[in-house]
Amino acid sequence: MMTRVEPLAAGTLLQAVVIRADLSAAFRAVVVLFATLLTIVAAQVSIPLPFTPVPFTLQPMVVLLAGAALGPRLGMTTQILYLALGVAGLPVFAASPVLPQGIARLVGPTGGYLMSYPIAAFVAGYLAERGFDRRYLTSVLAMAAGLSIVFAFGVAWLAFGVPHVGLSTAIATGVVPFVPADIVKIVLAATILPAVWRFVR
Repeated sequence: MMTRVEPLAAGTLLQAVVIRADLSAAFRAVVVLFATLLTIVAAQVSIPLPFTPVPFTLQPMVVLLAGAALGPRLGMTTQILYLALGVAGLPVFAASPVLPQGIARLVGPTGGYLMSYPIAAFVAGYLAERGFDRRYLTSVLAMAAGLSIVFAFGVAWLAFGVPHVGLSTAIATGVVPFVPADIVKIVLAATILPAVWRFVR
């Protein structure tokens, strides 16, 4: 006799894994620190490109996955903590031949991308909390929504915050070179989330 599997209520993967929504403060702190550490590690996987000041990193995928798995508030908190560590001067940002570690990164060419991370994680988490991460197509939409915020902030800062760049150059150097790789990142991230939900069920 087959047993009917009840659908899981709305919520995040984190809540589903621990089976309860009233997560302790200590447990929340641990998962936030872990996701922040993953962001730092992803930043070290950095490939500089000769035609743009923006390096290729794995950070966007980790940012979006953290937001989707932990929810909007905890996901955003991981990225605020990441930026705070960077502003404090710890070597958490991607390597740069021009700018040192520290607050200078937030006013450099990649500042817009970095400052977008808390908002991108929040948006991905907000959509995931409403069930977008449970099916492949809606998971793609959630990841794409978060990534579009990263690009919007990054291009806006390159175009209007960095002298002598302009909008067309910002798009050509801050978006176009990364589209193929970021499509792969979205596909991978969107595949991971529904797969984990199936396992949780």
